[in-house]
Amino acid sequence: MKVVVTGAAGMVGSNLLLGLNAAGVDDIIAVDDLTDGHKYANLKDARFADYFDRSEFYERFRRGDFPRIDAVLHQGACSDTMEHDGRLMMAQNYRCTKDLIDACQRQGTRVIYASSAAVYGGSGRFREEPADESPLNVYGYSKLLTDQVVRRLLPHASNQIVGLRYFNVYGPREQHKGRMASVAFHHFQQFRAEGKVRLFGEYGGYGPGAHSRDFVHVDDVVATNLWFLGHGTTSGIFNVGSGRAQPFNDVAEAVVNACRALAGEAQLPLAELVRLGEVEYIGFPPALAGKYQCYTEADLGALRAAGCDVPFVDVGQGVRRYVRWLAEAA
Repeated sequence: MKVVVTGAAGMVGSNLLLGLNAAGVDDIIAVDDLTDGHKYANLKDARFADYFDRSEFYERFRRGDFPRIDAVLHQGACSDTMEHDGRLMMAQNYRCTKDLIDACQRQGTRVIYASSAAVYGGSGRFREEPADESPLNVYGYSKLLTDQVVRRLLPHASNQIVGLRYFNVYGPREQHKGRMASVAFHHFQQFRAEGKVRLFGEYGGYGPGAHSRDFVHVDDVVATNLWFLGHGTTSGIFNVGSGRAQPFNDVAEAVVNACRALAGEAQLPLAELVRLGEVEYIGFPPALAGKYQCYTEADLGALRAAGCDVPFVDVGQGVRRYVRWLAEAA
C-alpha cells in the first residue's frame, strides 16, 4: 500500500506515521511545512519513503505526478482556533482540502481527511447533521464548509471519502503547538514548573473547572484512521471522540495525581488538591467570551453503525499514559 500523510510532522500526522509503520506500512510520502524546524523531532522515529514540502506537493499531486497512490490521510491544516485571518483559514483548510479531494477523485485515490468538532460550535447536540452545526469561529466554518461540499460529492463519489470530526485530541508529539496544545499538556508543564495547574473559573452557567469536553487520546484517533484505511468501501462524515464529556477538573486531577505518582506521593481527590493549591481557578478570559465551547460530547452512533469498533479510553487512563510519556521525554 502506498499512502500520503499530510501534516506529517504535526501531532496526529506524526502519530499516524508511527501507526502505519506498526501496521507494516512504510511506503509513505510525508508532507508538511518545516518552517518551524523543531517539528522535525516528530518525524525522526518514523519510516517513510519520501518527504515533500506542502508548497510543492499539492500542485504536483493535482498534476498527477504521484501515480499509484492508494490513499491520502490528510491532516494538514491551520488548527489555531484563535486565528482570525479568514482568507488564510479558507485557503489552507477549505480550498486546499477541496482541491485535494477533487484530485483524488480524478486519480482513483481514497482520501481520509481531518474535520473538527469545532463545526458544532454553540450547539447542544453533536451529531453529524446540519441542524447541529453552528461554528463559533472561522476555523470551525472552514471545516464545516469542507464537510458540506463532501456531502454533495458522496452520492456520486467514485472512491472512498471520509471526514473525521476530531474532538479534543491530546497525547504525544504536540509540543510544537504552543497555545493550541491540549490542556493536559499545559497542565503538565504548569505543574512541573510551579507545582500547580490553572483552570478557568465560572462561565456560561458552568462552575469552576466544570466546563466539559470530549477528550480523545491521539492513539485512538490513529486507530480510527487506520480502521477506515482498512475498510475502503466505507465513506461519510464521522465523529471521533470518546463519546463521553468530562470536565476540565477531571483532566487537572488526572495530571496532578499522575505527577504525584511519579514523585512517589499519594493520590488525592480534587477537593484536597484545590485546598493544597495544586489546582487553582482563574477568571475566564474576556477574549473568549461568546467564542468558547463549554460542552462537547461526540455522538458515536454513525461511527458505530459503520462498523468501527475502536475503543476509546477515558481521561483517567489516557492522561496517566500521556503524563508518563511526557515525563520520559522531558
